[in-house]
Amino acid sequence: NRSNASSEIEYEGALGRLVGEEGRGVATIIRMVNMTRLDCAVSSASGMRYGLVQAAHHATHRRAFGARLADQPLMRNVLADLAVEAEAATVAALRLAGAVDRAARGDAEEEQLRRLGLAVTKYWVCKRAPAHAAEALECLGGNGYVEDSGLPRLYRESPLPSIWEGSGNVAALDVLRAMGRQPQAVEAFFAETERAAGADRRLDAAVAGLRKDLAGLGDPASVEFGARRLVERMALVFQGSLLVRHGHPAVADAFCASRLDGDRGLAFGTLPGGVDTAAILARSVPDAQTGTAA
Repeated sequence: NRSNASSEIEYEGALGRLVGEEGRGVATIIRMVNMTRLDCAVSSASGMRYGLVQAAHHATHRRAFGARLADQPLMRNVLADLAVEAEAATVAALRLAGAVDRAARGDAEEEQLRRLGLAVTKYWVCKRAPAHAAEALECLGGNGYVEDSGLPRLYRESPLPSIWEGSGNVAALDVLRAMGRQPQAVEAFFAETERAAGADRRLDAAVAGLRKDLAGLGDPASVEFGARRLVERMALVFQGSLLVRHGHPAVADAFCASRLDGDRGLAFGTLPGGVDTAAILARSVPDAQTGTAA
């Protein structure tokens, strides 16, 4: 692509060495892929953070119709929503980075969480990154399309991690494969999410609903058609549980209200009334503080 050293190569007369059991090539390479999926999640989360900072800085210093853009209620909703998404991606990526480290030191439960959690998080975070980049760019209007803003490059690059290390379908199907072959990974996933039990009713309901639906799946191979929707729900529950336990209360509340509860908006900037956008923005982008709760 334009800004990254990706290419298609051909080997002519090259020496090859077997690095795994013959006939088990996919199984061998998937071990590497499962590790480098963390890179995709981390890079997508960092891209979201970059886009958020650029959008919030512009909105803080740009004035239109007699007021800063950051003081306009709808722009405040958009910026806060971008902040919530970026923080959810970051907390999930960092939790899984810890799981990777602990698994390498021999922690069996963390290995199971890593196996399933990385596939789930890689799928969802990398899927959200392009939409996040597009919304951040739009906050700058036409200026966002100017190369000097840095956002066109972010917009071009943001779809790439979703393709690397298994595209969306591959990641979703890998989640089904892991659930079918390693049921202990499913229990490790729920053990992690249920550490937040009792802290938020919306999260509790989402976790319970997900567990019930997974129990009724039967053979995971038979649910391939709905694999993406299932993995999305798993990712949202995972992120929500981490934000409730470790995130800012305003961010966790906004996430649960907009991602886990009832009728949710699909576009960024559709946070429901009552969320504390001022607290979210003050935490995420200190110089973009705005008014009171929306």
